[in-house]
Parts: sequence; structure tokens; C-alpha cells
Amino acid sequence: MDRTHSTQTLDNHLTEQVERTVRATLREELRSELRAASAKQRRRAILYAASGAAALYCGAALALAIGLVLALGLPGWGAALVTAVLLAAEAVFLRGAAQPRADAKRPSSPAS
Repeated sequence: MDRTHSTQTLDNHLTEQVERTVRATLREELRSELRAASAKQRRRAILYAASGAAALYCGAALALAIGLVLALGLPGWGAALVTAVLLAAEAVFLRGAAQPRADAKRPSSPAS
């Protein structure tokens, strides 16, 4: 009976060690995979931010060009006002395009 008890204790001890080793290994693998995935997402986010900054400067240059062309026939303040109105109209249009439509909120009815 003493031998059975010691064998059972040894089995329990070995099982616990194997469980700890497997958990530690899985934890490290998961951490390395998460690091790799987050590095890829971080790079993508940086590229999107750089793209947005470039687009912002492009828009500013375009607004300046429109203002300068309008300034050929209008006073400077008039050209700036027309450019501002055009940019405001674009902002309203883009805001409307970004909002979900009422018909998109309703679930589609099943086909009969």
C-alpha cells in the first residue's frame, strides 16, 4: 500500500510539472504571436496616419490653388470666401456620405 501511495504521489507531481511546462510554453508562444501581430498592426496604423497627413497637405495645396485662381478675377477676400464655402460644402457632403442610411438600418426581409 505504501508503494502504491508513493507511485500515485509521484504521478501527481509529474502531472503538475508537465501542466506547468505546457502552460508556460503556450503562454510564451501566445505572447510572441501577439507581439508579431501588434507590430504588423502598428506599422499599418503608422502608414495610414502618414497617408492621412499627406492627404491633408494635398487638400490644403488644392485649396490654396483654387483661391489663387479665383484671386485673378476677384479681390483676395472674395477668393478666400469662395474657397471656404467650397470646402464647407465638401465637408457637409462627406459627413452625409459617412452617416448610415435609414434603409440600411432595417433588416432585409426574407425572400418569399
